[in-house]
Order: sequence, then structure tokens, then C-alpha cells
Amino acid sequence: IIMSLITIILIIIIALLAGMEGILDEFQFHQPLVACTLIGLVSGHLTEGIILGGSLQMIALGWANVGAAVAPDAALASVASSIIMVLGLEGGDVQTAISTAIAVAIPLSVAGLFLTMICRTLTIPIVHFMDGAAEQGNMRAIDMWQILAILLQGIRIAIPAAALCVVPAAVVT
Repeated sequence: IIMSLITIILIIIIALLAGMEGILDEFQFHQPLVACTLIGLVSGHLTEGIILGGSLQMIALGWANVGAAVAPDAALASVASSIIMVLGLEGGDVQTAISTAIAVAIPLSVAGLFLTMICRTLTIPIVHFMDGAAEQGNMRAIDMWQILAILLQGIRIAIPAAALCVVPAAVVT
């Protein structure tokens, strides 16, 4: 089955929230158990989403930022592997789809580090714009630049999620 437009939009919103939460770390949308469960819910595969999320959560428990070392990206791993699982459920076995999703999650989490690096590099000028706004006492501009910087973190997950939703399952496989 091809995902409906509503399902794709809901998955992209979840991906955006997961990406932003990877930085904000307030509501835990980036945690595999939450992200996979939500994508499972909106795609009609709640049980499989919970199983995948629980499995990935056990892996992600050991991931932590320590000093200058940045942990693998749980948000991209969770969202992308959930989408791959849903696409794999199209005509395949449930266990195979979940196993495949778990297998691709680790390389995806490392790829997410590269996207994070790009995103953080792009936000360097934003910090300088915020400094300029602070010198002028423009709190509204500081808030707007902050929101833009956080949205960039969400977009780094939402774009790959959207791409995975529209690419045929055979190509992804």
C-alpha cells in the first residue's frame, strides 16, 4: 500500500518534532520508543512501532554526549527506520521488516551525525545575528533567530523522512 498524504504529513510533523527534540531534550520525541511508536500509530502499525522503538531504545540507552564526543543521532535512526519498517510491511513478513529496520538504524544514526554537523555549521551565522540583536536590545529578533535555529534541527530529520515516504519501497530496499 502507498501511504496516504495525511499519513505522510503526520510522519513529517513527527520527524520535525523529533529533530527539534534532539536539541531541546524536553519532551523526548527524539527517543526511539516515542518516535517509533508515534510513527507506528499514524501509519496503522502501532504494535510494530512499539516493538521497533523498544528494540532501538535498548541500543540508544548507551548513547550520550560526553565532552566533545557527540552521540549517534537517535532522532534520524528512529524516524527513518520506522518509515523503512512501514514500507517493509507492505508485502513482507513483520519480523523481517522489524529486523531490517533495526539493522539500518545504526548506520542511519551515524549519518545523522553528519547532518547535525552541517546544521550546526549553518547556525554559526545565526548566533552572530543574535549577538547583533542583543546589542540593539531586540529581544523579538533573538527569539525569532532561536526559533529558526531549532527549526533547522527539525528540518534535518523532516527532509529525509519526507524523501523516504515518497520513494518506492523497492528502491529503499
